[in-house]
Amino acid sequence: MTTVTVIGLGPMGQALAGALLDAGHCVTVWNRTESKAAPLLSRGAHQATDPARAVTASDLTLINVVDHDAVDSVVAAAGDAVAGRVLVGLSSDTPQRAAQTAKLVNDAGGRYLDGAIMTPTDVIGTPDASVLFAGPRDLFDGHRALLQALGTATWLGADLGRAAAFDMALLDVFWTAVSGFLHALETARAQGITPGELLPHSLGIAAILPPIFTELAERIEADRHDDSAASVSSVAASLTHLIAHSENSGVDAGALRALQRYVGDVVAAGDGDREISRIAAAMRA
Repeated sequence: MTTVTVIGLGPMGQALAGALLDAGHCVTVWNRTESKAAPLLSRGAHQATDPARAVTASDLTLINVVDHDAVDSVVAAAGDAVAGRVLVGLSSDTPQRAAQTAKLVNDAGGRYLDGAIMTPTDVIGTPDASVLFAGPRDLFDGHRALLQALGTATWLGADLGRAAAFDMALLDVFWTAVSGFLHALETARAQGITPGELLPHSLGIAAILPPIFTELAERIEADRHDDSAASVSSVAASLTHLIAHSENSGVDAGALRALQRYVGDVVAAGDGDREISRIAAAMRA
């Protein structure tokens, strides 16, 4: 049985600790608000009184707090207790911040593995959960059995920023899609269409996205934008109508205008007849 500490007992931290208890591990928990530990203590978890005692209580410490500012604060509070210990960050932030946290842990004499949880709390502890890891391969391999108790654990490479880079990219997909849906609901509302009326048709649009994503990824990876089924010029025409409709409906069109700018750059470069995958390069700063 492996000993493990979970620091941070928000909804995700609760789910992580619960999955580890279900898997039969000896779990210690710590949270700034001590009362949040109560449901886990009733299931057999142990409570540490401070970050230092939390870290020294276990072979491995998982830190799931709001961001890497908070992770670094926990590491600093643990102080000398970090020496000789393995810490795993499971907080969403940028690749640069993940690397900074790794340096902080290493400078304190510990070792660090960075992780990104790509799944909601209700599937943690099942194979449907996805947790991505980056950092020293020996740390991942040495604790793989415990990490698999959280869900499907995937090692992405030794680069400590790689899990965070995946996290940022996938959150980009998620929030851009959610933002687009919210925007569509507002333009529909302005035309007397209720969210419930639009929903089934929106789900139909969502269902056709997987093959489109697949083709775009393959084209961009191969840098192949010829033989287009959906040309950049056709997007330019569609965006003109969408922006006009959005503004006529009293809904901000800022995101659509940003896309229109990229499309315009591609058309101006003489690539209007190319596949829409060509737009991606125009987004580079």
